[in-house]
Amino acid sequence: MQKLRIGQDIKPLSEVRNSMAMYIKQIHDTKRPLVITQRGKSAAILVDVQEFEAMQEKIELLSDIHSSLSQLEKGEGIKHTDAKNILLKRIPI
Repeated sequence: MQKLRIGQDIKPLSEVRNSMAMYIKQIHDTKRPLVITQRGKSAAILVDVQEFEAMQEKIELLSDIHSSLSQLEKGEGIKHTDAKNILLKRIPI
């Protein structure tokens, strides 16, 4: 996802409502999210579907890494050589 551009990517709900198709095209083309405000405060963020899916995948991967590190800290992990041997046994030769 591209970095938010404050001057271009924050719009009031009334403006987005009147030009929704244009803003959907903008987020699709730029890969930047659009912050929608209501009564001067942020209310929602409109994100391209592919960018949203990529964010979900990254979150899942980071969660897996965090769980793995927690397991290692508790001594629940296995040695690299043991893991390698387990994987090699699963590969048909």
